[in-house]
Amino acid sequence: MSNTYTQLFVQIVFSPMRKTALIKSSFEEELYKYITGIIKNNRHKLYCINGTEDHIHILVSVNPEQSISELVQDIKRSSSKWINENNLCLGRFEWQLGYGAFTYSKSHVKSVISYINNQKVHHKKISFLDEYKMFLEKYEIEYNKKYIFKDPNLE
Repeated sequence: MSNTYTQLFVQIVFSPMRKTALIKSSFEEELYKYITGIIKNNRHKLYCINGTEDHIHILVSVNPEQSISELVQDIKRSSSKWINENNLCLGRFEWQLGYGAFTYSKSHVKSVISYINNQKVHHKKISFLDEYKMFLEKYEIEYNKKYIFKDPNLE
């Protein structure tokens, strides 16, 4: 789109099905590179990607020609196919339905990058489920507990 200029910073958060710890350190770096390629191919600007065994955080500047939901769908579809084709998990790998998307101003980008880069340290203190609920409450997002990511230990 000519003469269209945007600066839309979005943190995207999602996890494997049942929030299980399936993102192993043995392929985590390659997965992040693969997802980076998907983001770049869709002409979004990646600022940061990181997570733990049970979830991923991505900070992007969004290309307005593609919706966030289309981007997330492409990331999930392509990356799960890549994981399964490369036999990186026992059984079939799937991402959980849904995702979180939170917007930020330019002045918050550095602190969000720092937060994402420190996920492994951060999650020694707080679970992903608690973190995710905190995000929803902080941003005053109404949610149905029935559809919130579930702790697999409680199922």
